[in-house]
Amino acid sequence: MKKTISVLAVSVLLGASVYGQSAVQTGQDMQQENKTSSTPPPPVNQTEESPSPASQQRRNNNTSPAVPIAAPAATTTTTGTIATEPGRDNANNTNPRKVSGKKDITNEDIWSKWIFRPKGIDELNFTNDGEHYTKITEKGLIVKYAIANAKDSVVIFDPSATSTFVALEGYTFSDDEQYILLSSDPQPIYRHSFSAKYYVYAVATKKLTEVNGGKQVRYTTFSPKADKVAFIEDNNIKVQNLATGAITAVTTDGEFNKIINGATDWVYEEEFAIDKGFFWSPDGSKIAYLRFDESGVREYSFDNYGPLYPEAYKYKYPKAGEDNSIVTVSIADLATGETTAVEIGKNTDQYIPRIAWTADPSKLLVVRMNRTQNQLDMLFADASTGKTNIVYTENSNAYIDIHEGEGNFFTFLKDNKRFVISSEKDGYNHLYLYDISGKLINQITKGKWDVIALQGIDEKNGVVYYTSHEEGAMYTSVYSVKLDGTKKAKLNSQRGKNDPRFTPTFKYMFNTYSSNFTPPVYTINDNKGKQLQVLEDNALLKKKLDEYNLGTKEYFKMPIETGDSLNGWMIKPADFDPNKRYPVLMYVYGGPGSQTVTDEYNPGWFFWHQMMASKGYIVVSVDNRGTGARGAAFKNATYLNLGQYETEDQISVAKYLGKLPYVDRNRIGIHGWSFGGYMSSLCITKGADYFKTAIAVAPVTNWKYYDSIYTERFLDSPKKNNKGYEDNSPINFVNKLKGNYLLIHGTADDNVHFQNSIDMVDALVKANKQFEQFFYPNKNHGIYGGNTRLHLYTKLTNFLLEKL
Repeated sequence: MKKTISVLAVSVLLGASVYGQSAVQTGQDMQQENKTSSTPPPPVNQTEESPSPASQQRRNNNTSPAVPIAAPAATTTTTGTIATEPGRDNANNTNPRKVSGKKDITNEDIWSKWIFRPKGIDELNFTNDGEHYTKITEKGLIVKYAIANAKDSVVIFDPSATSTFVALEGYTFSDDEQYILLSSDPQPIYRHSFSAKYYVYAVATKKLTEVNGGKQVRYTTFSPKADKVAFIEDNNIKVQNLATGAITAVTTDGEFNKIINGATDWVYEEEFAIDKGFFWSPDGSKIAYLRFDESGVREYSFDNYGPLYPEAYKYKYPKAGEDNSIVTVSIADLATGETTAVEIGKNTDQYIPRIAWTADPSKLLVVRMNRTQNQLDMLFADASTGKTNIVYTENSNAYIDIHEGEGNFFTFLKDNKRFVISSEKDGYNHLYLYDISGKLINQITKGKWDVIALQGIDEKNGVVYYTSHEEGAMYTSVYSVKLDGTKKAKLNSQRGKNDPRFTPTFKYMFNTYSSNFTPPVYTINDNKGKQLQVLEDNALLKKKLDEYNLGTKEYFKMPIETGDSLNGWMIKPADFDPNKRYPVLMYVYGGPGSQTVTDEYNPGWFFWHQMMASKGYIVVSVDNRGTGARGAAFKNATYLNLGQYETEDQISVAKYLGKLPYVDRNRIGIHGWSFGGYMSSLCITKGADYFKTAIAVAPVTNWKYYDSIYTERFLDSPKKNNKGYEDNSPINFVNKLKGNYLLIHGTADDNVHFQNSIDMVDALVKANKQFEQFFYPNKNHGIYGGNTRLHLYTKLTNFLLEKL
């Protein structure tokens, strides 16, 4: 098994504009990777969340002002009628009061000085023997450490000792760990994609070999025998023989904005979270790859300002209902030079979101979905003939979630007799064991809670490791269970967010833990969860938090008329006085499968909300219907009506808050980014009677402008469901605007196009509605770089102080 480490810093992990300005956890309204590194890019801003499926639409359009209900067992009740759960380390039952001598947070603290940004591990990887790990040090060395004794270490790569200096950004071991693939000078493209310079380093001889003469290429990958590497250059797959240096072109017809071999187009990368589109067979004799013909996809363009004449950038972006790329699958035999087409059906208007080799080098898996995304087929292809047979089919009344952002939804066992998939077919996301013919053996996990991701399978002992929301939607916990579903055990002792990785032998677990007021703690544990070693505890940062006046984060549940209850949190000022009336700032994302109500450390917006609380605001966030971690039915409630029930729920929250004795009902505002900006725009229009102020950053204002895969997943096509598009696009309700509205967008947003805000402005002007707007030149969906993030949040702060 190849071990890959992406240390391309947050700029690559979190997304980037076509001009290399990295997004911050934004983009696809839909997927979130909380990574940290020792470099100081902008702190994570939880403006974009992960998406999820839908299979049942709720038809009840009425929601009434909600009444608080008691929260689950381990909660305490504080001032007011909301039953709350203490948020400060889940232990402090009282609101900390503003203390003389303690400091209030400033925007400079958050967005310029990076005070609340934790230290990370750059970047840990386990070795084959399961007894060591490697990581990049602050000096750019790759060092191997013994798990049993961290002082037992050896430098395995020192860039200063090489003839060609390498500013190390990432590394990948070959399967036999005798070679290391080094990446340098990464150039971000979109959310995941990037080009870089690559080098192969021989551990024994310390010889450094340039890949492709040191030119920028994409997705360089070792062959299983480490005698070759494959990479993408100019939309073609090429293979370099490491012994001779000879480079062979596997494909030759690649062309920008026309044909892509071995990589994916914009919309696949954004919505299916797949950017690398080629894969070595287990024996290294073949390469399977995706080919995208985007000739029929219409181009979107925007200008890059700065030169005397702006430079236009054009790329293929299929909007809802428009033509997609035609995707095919091929297998190249490197020995013969022959290429075999894989049979994927005659319908070209479909998706191929995943391909993967099984343990058998003669058998390739192809995942096929129809354009409506309510049918999924898993096909096995014969690598020699390309002929396929269907081994698994799943259908949905709404759409099928392949859990992009959490890796593949399938895992093949090395015995080549079984595979595990995750599916929501019983109403919650669970794990299922199948034999290689597609026959169900047994359901591994069961319960009214969602599995988040499969973390690994210890085949020797028949144990599955996974993360889930079993302790509650806001918590991420780690479990082990036998393949037959017995002997389940929880492996984490602290409640919050736990993010594990296991050694190849499954003897040890590397875990990252955090909670609202606890910065990430990186530990090595045994496979029962017992802590063995602390790699980084961010103790200095945790101590520094005590220097600031911080209010508690209180969790609550709010019932709605459908019988569901909504999860929420509230941050009150540290010197909260129940006899006063406070303005409220609501924070919303609200998109399918997303969550804002979680218990995890966030160095960006959490502390900005704390800063707003210190200025006299109560800050509230509630996960409306359609959000995640609560089963398929709750998420699917918004299917074909995206935006309607979400808006009703946020309006219900505002109504409810307005009845609390310590809330000024005439001073309720809401803000959000991307889908959250879409929501805040609907709330200030459809909910104009309940919101005084709204801020929308990079919002979708017309669903017909957004991409095909995401939009049609939840709304079907405009041709089939025009009402769903028209009834839930803010651009159609500008005449209802009464309050203060601030619209912000980056002009180089490749994801939610600036076109959305331009047309929103046009509609507002035609309706003679006053509003405020601000744009950031050449910035993408994340809107940062230099002083940009500080400038943005200063603007948001000042607008709220003036208008709310």
